[in-house]
Amino acid sequence: MQGDWDRLLAGGILTEDMTEIHRDRTRGQRLLARFNAVADEDRDARHAAAAELFAACPPSCVIKSPFLCEFGRNIRFGENTFVNFNVTIIDLGEVEIGSHVLIAPNVQIYTATHPLDFAPRRDWQTTCRKVTIEDDCWIGGGAILLPGVTIGARSIVGAGAVVTRDVPPDSLAVGNPARVSRRLNPD
Repeated sequence: MQGDWDRLLAGGILTEDMTEIHRDRTRGQRLLARFNAVADEDRDARHAAAAELFAACPPSCVIKSPFLCEFGRNIRFGENTFVNFNVTIIDLGEVEIGSHVLIAPNVQIYTATHPLDFAPRRDWQTTCRKVTIEDDCWIGGGAILLPGVTIGARSIVGAGAVVTRDVPPDSLAVGNPARVSRRLNPD
């Protein structure tokens, strides 16, 4: 039998009877409060709290507080990734962040989405789409990544950009909506 998470992550709709998901949200918020309460200089305790909260967070990953997420369980960080202050990740869906990624302050990453038709939105109908940030990317301050986007390896998303579609590898994307303004040298 498929669990609540399996159904949702396979493209299903979040419903009130998905007790597994509601339980995990409560758990995630408890672990998030504990993570944010640990002093930055207490690296061992922060790594222990991160290991409980996130699906993957290697010891070489640095995440500054305050950090906000919904569940934590759907977020995977790669090696040597740096997440600055006040980053928000709505992780109803999966968020895969590669290695050697820099995420500036006030970045927002969303996986949850709602229908364009108003009627199902009245019932808070929610689905999710995975967000991927590949290796060696830099996400500038205040950027917003919308559900379903992939940021290709070695790319840069400029400060304040709103990413509504995939950014190819080795690209600089800026603006609202974000557009590739130039290709970067992969070497």
